[in-house]
Amino acid sequence: MPGNATTRFRNVSLLSVTSTIPSRVTTSAELQDRLAPALDRLRLPRTVLQRVAGVLERRNWAPGEGSDEATVAAGKAALYEAGVNPADIGLLINTSVTRKHLEPSVAVRLHHGLDLPTSAINFDVANACLGFVNGMSLAAGMIESGQVRYAIVLAGEDADDIQVNTVERLLRAESDRDAFMSEFASLTLGSGSAAAVLGRTDENPGGHRLLGGVTRAATQYYDLCVGSVDGMFTDARMLLKGGLDLVMSAWREASDEWDWSAMDRYVTHQVSKAHTAAVVKAAGLDRRRVPTTYPRYGNVGPASIPITLAEEQQSLRAGDRVLLMGVGSGLNTAMMELAW
Repeated sequence: MPGNATTRFRNVSLLSVTSTIPSRVTTSAELQDRLAPALDRLRLPRTVLQRVAGVLERRNWAPGEGSDEATVAAGKAALYEAGVNPADIGLLINTSVTRKHLEPSVAVRLHHGLDLPTSAINFDVANACLGFVNGMSLAAGMIESGQVRYAIVLAGEDADDIQVNTVERLLRAESDRDAFMSEFASLTLGSGSAAAVLGRTDENPGGHRLLGGVTRAATQYYDLCVGSVDGMFTDARMLLKGGLDLVMSAWREASDEWDWSAMDRYVTHQVSKAHTAAVVKAAGLDRRRVPTTYPRYGNVGPASIPITLAEEQQSLRAGDRVLLMGVGSGLNTAMMELAW
């Protein structure tokens, strides 16, 4: 298949998926009140975040909370729900965008917090908002090859600093309308953590099979969304167009090998109202089968997909087909099918 990578798994299952949600709620109304001088000066509506992005609120870590500790908590919950002893974990992959320092990896802190054995491989995989799906695919490949029996994939995001820095910058007198729109996406970010445990299907008949999926790259768009702790700067119009073109190109080419036209659930990366609507329309999806968490949590980066899946799992039934769909800055896309 030209330009399209297809992967199939025969003996890997998702055994659990959990999330830890921060207790502090930051509403879009609060952010817009802080930004009122800039919004008035630039003649932008006071409800721009709700109207354009559909984000009503997002979560931030309260005093005493933090992304690393919350990710460890999500990991412990995932291990408990999967019925897997930490001593049996052979692989830990951290997929967070958030990191307090360049080295060591975030994975080592999580490995220690989960009390995993010294034999457990641990490392970070970073691929913007697509990281968690990539981590699941990588872990599944290692399980399928016999390198490990059980793996845990994690992500923990902290949007506090980037939002504080963005608001301060946008309130400066020299910040114009173009600058505001280039940083708009930063205001939709939220914090949260998630974890998933994977294992062999033949050893865990109660799990949810990973059937496989596709990946595709359009790296000519490497500079459309560039982020750091200081801020995230995007060309929103081109990012939406490039991302949608990439998703639909992969979708069409994958149709020769995969039938994704009638999934029971489409769990997409949670960006905004505009992005979700564009994908639903272009792919002809049943909107009722596309759950959303962005109105309450905002865009939680790579943790968005597992957080949404964790919340949706109570409504899923054995035999349901679930498609995980994501796009990451760069641009990259991945789709992975689960048999619930």
